[in-house]
Formats: sequence, C-alpha cells, structure tokens
Amino acid sequence: MPGPYNRLVLRAVVGIVLIAVQLPVIAASGADARTAVDAFLGRLGDVNVADLVIDQTLTLFDPGGRHPQSSGEQRVYVKLPRRQRVEQTIDGQKEVRLTVGDRVWVRAPSGKTFEAPPAGTRDATQLLVPLRRTGADLLAEWKVLGVRDDVTYVTRSGDRTVTVIGARPGERSVPQVWLDPERGVVRFVTREKLPTGDGVVDLSLTEHRPLVGGFALPYRQEAFVDGKLVVRVLVRSAAVNTGLDDALFDPDALRRER
Repeated sequence: MPGPYNRLVLRAVVGIVLIAVQLPVIAASGADARTAVDAFLGRLGDVNVADLVIDQTLTLFDPGGRHPQSSGEQRVYVKLPRRQRVEQTIDGQKEVRLTVGDRVWVRAPSGKTFEAPPAGTRDATQLLVPLRRTGADLLAEWKVLGVRDDVTYVTRSGDRTVTVIGARPGERSVPQVWLDPERGVVRFVTREKLPTGDGVVDLSLTEHRPLVGGFALPYRQEAFVDGKLVVRVLVRSAAVNTGLDDALFDPDALRRER
C-alpha cells in the first residue's frame, strides 16, 4: 500500500467510510431524537440479520482529495453482534483485519499477525446494521462519540427528509447523525484523533438497496477528512444470513492461516 498517508488514514476510517454538504433547513422544531430513532427501529420490525458478507471496491485519494491514488478490493464478513473480518488487497498487497468487540488483530502483507490498537473511528456495523438494539442503546452509543441527543432539527438530504441529531442548523463540524426514517443513518460526523492530528471525519452512506425485510444497505460510502475526500467504497454484492463459520473471527485461527 504505497504512501504512509493513505495507509494510516485508511486504518482510521475504513470501517465506516463516507461527505459534508450544507443542505437547506425546512424546520427547526418538532424533531425529537428518541422519537426518530424509535420510529426507524420500529420499521425494521422482526428483521433478523445474523451475518453479512459484502464484496466491494475501494479507492484511496491523495492528501488533497482530488485524485485517486490507490485502489483495491475488499471482502467484509460481519457476524452480529460485534465481530467483523475485512480481507483486502490494495495495489497487490493483502491484509486481513479482524475485529472482535473492542479488540483488533491484523495479518500484515508480510504474513505476520499481531494485535493492534483499535482504530480511531468506530465499528461500521454499528451504523450499517442497527439491529438488536433499542433506541436508547443507539443514542447512548452515539453520545459516547459526542453526539448530543437534546439538539435536533429536520432538513432535506437530496429529495428526502431527515432528522439531524446532535447539531443545530448551520453547524457542520460538531458530532452529528443524519437519520433517514426508512434508510437509517445516511451521514455521520465525528471528531477523531487521526495520524495527521485531530480532524473532522464526515461519513456518507448513499445508494441504498433493499437487502432483507425493511433493512437496506448503502452501496456507496465516502469519507471526507476536514472536507477532503479520503476513501470511496462501492459495494459490488451483498449476502445476508449465509451461516458464517465462527473460525473466520478466531484470532488464533488467523495466526495459523497462510
């Protein structure tokens, strides 16, 4: 993976990769965080997602965010509640990244396997698959990331109405969640400690497609750091409830792999 900038920033944001756009406000009242979250989760009903396999194409951009610099492929295995395996090949170099709860193991292109510190940005599955948790659970998780649940407003995102949780109209760089009543989280803004220093990570999830029941998966994800495009991910295919083997998420098994 050429370039230390891309290598370090990728590890910081790759899980939930995603754009900052100032949109017109249509109302500043009548929005309530708990009501909006509960309504979305209620729409999912009895949807059961036990595991998920996603194949996607990854593009990394130069530090200025203007030109593609590296590209590769990823296969992401997710097993709820908090297990994830990412197998990626970027410019011919293969890496496997295994996340179990708050712990992370990496098998480097050299073949060496080691435990790594958790990345600055949190597990994407908390955004992509918001199941098996209550509205109170989600708001509590977001609050840990700095998102205030007592500040909300309603605005437009493209042709859709969304509830913004954690910010007031015009605030772009404070932690916030943009919640679509049918698609779930479509934008997530956090302040993170990155290899280049403290920065604003603005994540966008778009081009949702139905996957199972009322659950839709974003097929396009983009990440901006301080307004500059860093990573773009395009999903090629996704499969749900395939019965993933627990061994895929076993750190000891990862060490034995060749």
